[in-house]
Amino acid sequence: MVGAVVARDGVVLGVGHHGVYGGLHAEREALASCERQGHDARGATLYSTLEPCCLVGKQPPCTEAIVRAGIARVVYAQADPHVKGRGGAEVLRSHGVAAELSDASAWARWVGAPFVKRVQTGLPWVIVKWAQTIDGRIATRTGESQWISNAGSRRRVHRLRARVDAIITGIGTVMADDPMLTARDVRRVRRSARRVVVDALLDLPLSSALVQTARAMPTTVACDKGMAVAHIALERREALEAAGVDVMGVPGRGADQIDLEKMLAALVAHYEATNVLIEAGSGLMGAILAADLADELRVYVAPMLLGDALARPAIGGHTAERLTDGRSFGLVRQKRIGDDVELTYIRLRESRGVPAASAVAR
Repeated sequence: MVGAVVARDGVVLGVGHHGVYGGLHAEREALASCERQGHDARGATLYSTLEPCCLVGKQPPCTEAIVRAGIARVVYAQADPHVKGRGGAEVLRSHGVAAELSDASAWARWVGAPFVKRVQTGLPWVIVKWAQTIDGRIATRTGESQWISNAGSRRRVHRLRARVDAIITGIGTVMADDPMLTARDVRRVRRSARRVVVDALLDLPLSSALVQTARAMPTTVACDKGMAVAHIALERREALEAAGVDVMGVPGRGADQIDLEKMLAALVAHYEATNVLIEAGSGLMGAILAADLADELRVYVAPMLLGDALARPAIGGHTAERLTDGRSFGLVRQKRIGDDVELTYIRLRESRGVPAASAVAR
């Protein structure tokens, strides 16, 4: 997401953000916001999380609108990562608009990190979410998990679902919980996230809630690419497609698994996914973390102890003999929700456009 604010002498004149693919860019929306409120943007400063674009794409260049509006100064938090799209700052300067890159707000850089990562790597920003007890358990030994977190925490999750491009779960979770994976009781849903099931062998039941609602909500099953074309799976594949499910073949990794990194890349290539949310069991979450594909963790800790060594852990399927085998994350936000605590961590990975966690937390 890209955000922009137009201000003069400490007074905000207009605010905008890039809401949907192909829609108005943040800068143009902020300028339009000024007009709607009867403010003249001439001589004001425009603050943006990303360098204004200077090329024609789905929308005209933002630099053109900025110059026409008479903006005197532009401050941006991140250079445009597109090789072909860079140069907006120079275009502004050539028209007499002061343009400067600022690192004053690590939060502004964090907001733009998903877009930067997608452009630089071809992968989406991956958020892994779970609710756990104080002792790190997401379910009892029998699989009971509803509900560990409180109603307020669950509302926060629905808000998160409403702002991502895809929600990914595993076939095990579908079989156990039959989830809908939709954003409910959210005041404004910007878009419907694509629901994606990691299902190497194409076992997704036609009777599942996901399949039954596939015509109303975009749904994809990511299976082994061999299974996607195998004659033995033809009947299942055709039945799923007839119900409105997209069947996406992904290279396998043996042992009935698919290559998760290639699956994420396919979600970018096929569906323009920038942010994806992992809501799954410990196996899939563990595989995502073991492959170092997670960028952000959203953890809800409930004031409960199970004290059972056989209760299900948050992360599974990974062996770490040394502390150095673990993944390092930085805590960037903590929020109390009733008696629950929401913790947000980001992977310490400067190379993917993510600011240092210590800077964000300040």
